[in-house]
Amino acid sequence: MSSTMPEVPDPVRGPAPSSTPSPADQDVRAQLQGLAEEVHKGVVGQDAAVTSLVVALLCRGHVLLEGVPGVAKTLLVRSLAAALDVRMRRVQFTPDMMPGDITGSLVYDNATSDLVFREGPVFTNLLLADEINRTPPKTQSALLEAMAERQVTVDGASRPLPDPFLVVATQNPIEFDGTYTLPEAQLDRFLLKAVMPLPEREVEVDVLRRHAEGFDMADLAATGLRAVVDVPSLHRAQSDVAAVAAEDPVVQYIVDVCRATRRSPSLALGVSPRGTIALLRTARAWAYLMGRDFITPDDVKTMAPATLAHRVQLTTEAELEGTQVEAVLAATLASVPVPR
Repeated sequence: MSSTMPEVPDPVRGPAPSSTPSPADQDVRAQLQGLAEEVHKGVVGQDAAVTSLVVALLCRGHVLLEGVPGVAKTLLVRSLAAALDVRMRRVQFTPDMMPGDITGSLVYDNATSDLVFREGPVFTNLLLADEINRTPPKTQSALLEAMAERQVTVDGASRPLPDPFLVVATQNPIEFDGTYTLPEAQLDRFLLKAVMPLPEREVEVDVLRRHAEGFDMADLAATGLRAVVDVPSLHRAQSDVAAVAAEDPVVQYIVDVCRATRRSPSLALGVSPRGTIALLRTARAWAYLMGRDFITPDDVKTMAPATLAHRVQLTTEAELEGTQVEAVLAATLASVPVPR
């Protein structure tokens, strides 16, 4: 599967809204735009990755971040947590990590002579799963229930996770020694995949200038980064996104796009029904950020690459020919008639 991904456009610099939202909606949208701007106080550039995180928050989804070491993946997540003023935990995945190290486990309490549950790091608002592909599949799968059901079951008892809950997993695309490929079931749980590329020269100069002026990654408060979106506002925005209208022709268009991937001769694995639902959700979030209360085929086209590319798999022949997943998806989108 290709490790490159098309970028998600930046809604802060996107086109002007095509409808006039209510004052309350305008206020929430302004907070979300301020969220992206606030994150950039900690991270220079990487607009597409920032936008992907905002879309995932609005959809109650999860994000897979891919990039070589040193492109600010961890700093991005820390900056987002600070701008939201939510609890964040970071887990460095290793080959010897066990599922209980993620979900928590029962431990003996000397005071009560009983077994009590000790919460794992998954009990947080924002979980950074660093280098998720370095831990065995058994431990990777410990996140499946948490990501899909927003709960953890240990010893037959289910325990709900906090709300909001967002998993941002990172992986290094260039190192394969000591890594375990994420299974398709795990990849399909991620709403979006965002690639963080090496910065352009001007951006890297800006990064170095910041450090020359005393920027300290361990002290984000010194940069002026502050919480600009509270949890009630985020919940309201999530409800507004879920209410964005999806007319039947656009719904059928989403289905036709995803079904076309299953017929592509270049793909051994097409988009699952879960991917179809994910595309509807991300298109709604994009329409909301654009100031509309309905989705259009253009919203679907905008979000399709980042939503679908990690859910499909090239055939062996296509890989040997150097075919790129994004090229296949672009051809698929071009082949599906757009509703009028």
